Amino acid sequence: MKYLGLPLGGDPRSEEFWNLALEKIGKRVAGRKEALLFRRWGLVQSVWLDPLLVQAARGERVSRPPAWMMRQAGRYMAIYRKLAEKHPSFRERSETTDLIVEISLQPWEAFHPDGVIIFSDILTPLPAFGVPFDIEEVKGPVIQSPIRSEDGLKALHPIDLDKLHFVGESLRILRREVPGQAAILGFVGAPWTIATYIVEGGTTRTYTTIKSMCHTAPRVLKALLSHLTRAISDYIVFQVNSGADCIQIFDSWGGQLPPNMWEQWSKPYIEEIVSQVRTKCPGTPLVLYINGNGGLLERMKGTGVDVIGLDWTVDMADGRKRLGSGISIQGNVDPAYLFSPLPALTDEIQRVVKCAGPRGHILNLGHGVLVGTPEEAVAHFFDVARSLNFDTLTEDNSIEEHELAV
Repeated sequence: MKYLGLPLGGDPRSEEFWNLALEKIGKRVAGRKEALLFRRWGLVQSVWLDPLLVQAARGERVSRPPAWMMRQAGRYMAIYRKLAEKHPSFRERSETTDLIVEISLQPWEAFHPDGVIIFSDILTPLPAFGVPFDIEEVKGPVIQSPIRSEDGLKALHPIDLDKLHFVGESLRILRREVPGQAAILGFVGAPWTIATYIVEGGTTRTYTTIKSMCHTAPRVLKALLSHLTRAISDYIVFQVNSGADCIQIFDSWGGQLPPNMWEQWSKPYIEEIVSQVRTKCPGTPLVLYINGNGGLLERMKGTGVDVIGLDWTVDMADGRKRLGSGISIQGNVDPAYLFSPLPALTDEIQRVVKCAGPRGHILNLGHGVLVGTPEEAVAHFFDVARSLNFDTLTEDNSIEEHELAV
């Protein structure tokens, strides 16, 4: 017998059984606010429930797909734009506890998604291990001293989590402010993606410098990726210990590598992160998202994460077929559908959910929310998600299949 994914041995009619169950469950979900009161064989116990999103990430049976959106806090919201006018520096907004919490809660208060992701950036931890950066209005992130040599590696040091206190403080506050049925989400950048910024000195469209280093300075690049792996692993554990229920790993630029190169220069480092986090936070689901991941799905599954995020260029039915039912998936409505008539958006959400299947699916976009997205479309997205029921969808699928057969 299992409860919340935990194997429970013994006689369920005995008091000892429930004491053991509560002990195991308490270790996994200590601090959860919402409780379920249930009766079994005359016994009444109260146990802490995992959020719907966490249950779906683990592949447990749920009544509907949980939903959230990448970049669900941001410039498409009028309330965010007003706050950004008062605080024009992105670094200030993403590194000040009060502002992080306020911005993270804006979509929660407006739409009540099933996941509340901390407002931050994948580059936020860089100064904590020796890589200072700036964000310029036009150019975006800028790293004044790119690391491309043995000498450059000397600037690196183990991550100082005290310098990221605002992240921990914000997660703890969000954990208190958001009801237990919604998951608190943390996130990090994958080593390869973070390395592209550190090597290139900022954003790039070609990735020529770091790609050439794979051949001209492989030892330097491997040393950099290994250092990033250790720092990111520690950063994930820090987020989990601060209140995050689930962590998404963004290998945003992993899709810029040919599959065989991703296998060599990105996958092993993600595997090591998963291994390290599993040891220290065994109950925390990990999600892996790569932009342009159609050629990498099977390889992504091999990293050992719990959930694979599909971008919108992958057909959901094909993605599920390729990945199988033994792993959860996330996505993958095209963000442009939020500019379409609402009935068209409804149809697309229902199509994606049906193709994903009734188990192990987190509804999301296939990329972040686009600037200029109508807020009423975002609200509609979440309204439709809450209205879904797997039992009804399964019945509808059975009817459609019968009609096709006839």
